[in-house]
Amino acid sequence: MKFIKQFIALATVALAFNAHAAAPAPANEAPDVLVKRISQDVIDTAKADKAIQAGDTKKVIDLVETKILPYVDFQRMTALAAGRFWRDATPDQQKALTEQFRALLVFTYSGALSQVKDQTIEFKPLRAAADDTEVEVRSQVNMPRGEPIPLNYRVAKGPQGWKIYDINVLGAWLVETYKGTFASEISKGGMDGLIKALTEKNKKLASKPLNTNAPKK
Repeated sequence: MKFIKQFIALATVALAFNAHAAAPAPANEAPDVLVKRISQDVIDTAKADKAIQAGDTKKVIDLVETKILPYVDFQRMTALAAGRFWRDATPDQQKALTEQFRALLVFTYSGALSQVKDQTIEFKPLRAAADDTEVEVRSQVNMPRGEPIPLNYRVAKGPQGWKIYDINVLGAWLVETYKGTFASEISKGGMDGLIKALTEKNKKLASKPLNTNAPKK
């Protein structure tokens, strides 16, 4: 389960920032073609980069922060995780929560990059009409040993093109996973309490190495 958790992150974070390094997506690119192209870029990059494999914290974090995460709609992802509380939040609170949630995913899961070895991704045929603006892109992660891991993406089309706003691994959606935690923190300290809790957690995560299995220098 530990690797599955890491792979959720790889899909949400690493997939997005590596996409920015590639050529801009064609305006008429289908959502499944987009996700497949980005995913392959990520796998290839992670496998080829020795610093990422070794868990180079600065390199990975710098890479995440300097690429604008163009193909992930973090605001929508955050709004869905916050549920009904999002509508009652002020614009400043919404902005702060989105930033801290994105940072949480980055800090928690960047170490997944160093775990990519011999995995491959296989995509399923897209089930969608030509005029659909929200679709689910289905794929599976083929492991060197064991059964394939289902990995699906919810993707929506907006003014800036297709963007990923949720991920499903083994039947569990990422947004739903965080919804309960968010609601619990808000019930204790309001929206500001949730933002404070995420901020403190991010500070702790920022002080830890990404890959504790990497050899010490």
